[in-house]
Amino acid sequence: MIITTCQSGRPRRKQHQVPKGFLAVKVGEAGGEQQRFVVPVIWFNHPLFMHLLQEAEDEYGFEQIGTITIPCSVHHFRNIVSRIIRRDNQQQHLGCFRVWAV
Repeated sequence: MIITTCQSGRPRRKQHQVPKGFLAVKVGEAGGEQQRFVVPVIWFNHPLFMHLLQEAEDEYGFEQIGTITIPCSVHHFRNIVSRIIRRDNQQQHLGCFRVWAV
């Protein structure tokens, strides 16, 4: 369980915990609204996801603090995610990965 401290100094539980084997990323274009997604860590080696990470590096460099921000529209990100899931299902018959926005 992840514990943070509220303004009164009392501990509180963090609302959005990330399960083991997953990582949270923020998705959204610079200056616009961003949405948080939780994705499987294994996707960081997938060519389509690596392209998104390259865009993040080009935009922000390696100096990002905290959650990785991917500078694309949420619609584009969801399209990439669906392509990754389809490709994985076709090649390995694995349908166990879920991505959710939080």
